[in-house]
This record gives sequence, structure tokens and C-alpha cells, in this order.
Amino acid sequence: MQIEKVDVLVIGAGPAGSIATSLIHQQGLNVKVVEKEKFPRFVIGESLLPRVMDHLEEAKLLEAVKSAGFQEKFGAKFVRGNEVCDFNFSDQFSKGWTWTWQVPRGQFDKILSDTVAAMGVPVEQETTVIDIKFNGTQSITTVVNKEGVKKQIEAKFIVDASGYGRVIPRMFNLDEPSNLGSRKTHFTHFRDLKRPAGIDGNRITVVVHQQRTWIWIIPFSNGITSVGFVADPEFFKDFPEDPTERMKAIIAADPQTKDRFADAEMMFEPRTIEGYSISTKQLYGEGYVLCGNATEFLDPVFSSGVTFAMESGSKAGKLVSKFLKGGKVDWQKEYTDHMMQGINTFRTYVSTWYEGDLHDIFFSQNQDPEIKRQICSVLAGYVWDQDNPFVKKHDRVVKALAQVIRMNEKV
Repeated sequence: MQIEKVDVLVIGAGPAGSIATSLIHQQGLNVKVVEKEKFPRFVIGESLLPRVMDHLEEAKLLEAVKSAGFQEKFGAKFVRGNEVCDFNFSDQFSKGWTWTWQVPRGQFDKILSDTVAAMGVPVEQETTVIDIKFNGTQSITTVVNKEGVKKQIEAKFIVDASGYGRVIPRMFNLDEPSNLGSRKTHFTHFRDLKRPAGIDGNRITVVVHQQRTWIWIIPFSNGITSVGFVADPEFFKDFPEDPTERMKAIIAADPQTKDRFADAEMMFEPRTIEGYSISTKQLYGEGYVLCGNATEFLDPVFSSGVTFAMESGSKAGKLVSKFLKGGKVDWQKEYTDHMMQGINTFRTYVSTWYEGDLHDIFFSQNQDPEIKRQICSVLAGYVWDQDNPFVKKHDRVVKALAQVIRMNEKV
């Protein structure tokens, strides 16, 4: 069997893998990417956060994405009945980017992967990992391509950015259930002929349908809009089983969607994903590190998934390069603790969203402008800014603020 030798093998060509690969390549190391799918491929996670712009720029991918003409995103709007809460990234607490994009992920991910390949990195698509053996300072990974031809790749380090495929966690029994509740999403893309004029037509909108049920509306620059309903699984039992009829019925059940999308053309049969929140026992081990959804996925609300993918890809790429060049790396402190800081911050916001605390804060009649700026920074993805009290003390201040608001508004 053919054996290929590299310094680093990256499993997965999505955002996490592309960021890590570019940074490792920039350090002069021999890196190779294997990807199970053929790009472009469909995936959700279409609304980016400003924090990712730092990583795209550092990985020399920003200009390629800019040239695609994606819908620019300057904030997010939350709606509950007649109540509206608008966050503008230009008015945030943390210093950083004040805009980003809303993207069809198939096109976006392909741009990242193609740009990495254009740097001279071999990217092999339709190549599946079927076995990994770790042996001290090296690993042997067996892959098979679409023709059924197997080969082995010897690497000094593996970056697992395999996303929902979770290659190493599944292969080595590292998966753990999330402590978030099980939820279900039903989604499709619409040809959006009734898109409102101006900023309201281009802005991502999150609609509160019920306390534990919400809708994403994500407009793209090509006239297509992504719409998805997220809820406890029981919510969907009151609607038809047929995917298309179910989407039509749910669209008709909410005033924020029925007029705009009731007669709109669906670009594909609606899809359903259930039980997507997942965790892992560890983020690294001897000879490997996990990135992106191969680590932990929380929930689509607040669009944190791609931010974690790129943050972890950036950290992993830098630390792997440092390690292979003889530097000392404290993987627990420099990688796991760093990533868990951001993950746990967003976990608080996800939990308090479904519990209703964030609804009370967002739709308060007397919002404190400074607090709103601090929360805006969280929603922009700057969840590693310890100067922000809504990051540093996230587990306490969100619930405390919601309680104060409820008390004051009862008076």
C-alpha cells in the first residue's frame, strides 16, 4: 500500500481545516488535507460573526472571500411580536471588526478550500479516513478515495477538523452528550421575491415564535434567503410529516414569515436535523488536536459554530506549528482552556435564550446602552474579551440582569 509522509495531516476542508492549514503552511511545514465530501457541498451555519474576520485576514483568505460579493452583515435583529431589538456591530464594547457576511456555505467553504489549494497545499476531496494508528511521535492514517483505492499517510501531527463527521472522537470513543437540551431544526432556502427594501431586507432576523421556538431568516446577496425553525422536538408533532407540507404549515403559523414566504419557491426540499448538540471528552491528545464541530457544537442561535471553527483552527494551526518546530506547548492552557472560555460563554447565552432570560433583556423597555454594547460584543463573537463583564462573569450577570429587569418592569 502506498505510504505518503507529511508533517501535518488535516482531516476536513471546511472553515476550521482551511484556517489551520493556511497557518501551518505559512510556517513552512508540509501539510496535507483530506476531505470526505466533494465541494461545494451543502451545510448550514450561514451567518458569520465579526470575530471570524480576524482569522480570515490572518490566514490570507479574506481577499478571496471579499471578491465573492456575499451579503454584508452589520448586525442582527431580534423580533418578538411587535417588539424589536436591533444590535449594530458598530456599537459594541470590544475593539474589533464591525461587520462580516451572510453566506451560502457551499460556496463560502469552497472558496476557502480552493484558496488553500492555490497556495500549493494538496487538498484531496472524496477521500475518507477509515483507520488511524498513533505510535509515539507519528501516526499512520489509512484513507480510501472514491475509486476505492487505499493509501496510508504518515504524519507527525493530525488536526481533526472533520466537522459533524467527528473522525477521531468517534474512532476513539471520545463523544459525550451535550448538557444542552435536545432540539430539532427544519429549514430550507426560498427565492425571496418579497424581501423588504433597504436594511430590513438584508439583515439577519431572529424571530421568537414561542419562548423555546425561534426562526432564523438569513438573506443572501443572490436573492435567496435561508429560513429555519428551531424548537423542542415536540413542537413539530403538530405539523405534517411531509417535509414540504410541514414547512408550508409552519411558515403560515407565524406572522413574520407567512406573508413573505407563504408562496415563495423552495430551492430544495426542506431538511431536518435533530439532536445536533454534542461534546467531547478531550480536545487534544498525543499527536492530535480537535477543531470546529469535531470538538463541540452548541446550537444555531447566535451563529457561534463557524466562529468556534475558525477560532479553534487558528489556535490549533499556530500551536501545532510551534510544537513541531520544537517549542513547548501547554495544550490544556493554551488550547482547551482558551476554547472552553468561549464555548462556555456562548453556552450561557444559549441556555438563557431558551429559558427566556435573554428575551427579557433584549426586549426590555429600558435598556442600558452600555450593557447593550457589552452584549453586542458577545453576539459579534468577541467572547474572549475578559474586559467585558458579560464575558468575564457571563454565568452570573445575564441571569442577574434579567431578574432586575423583571422586578423593575413589574413596578
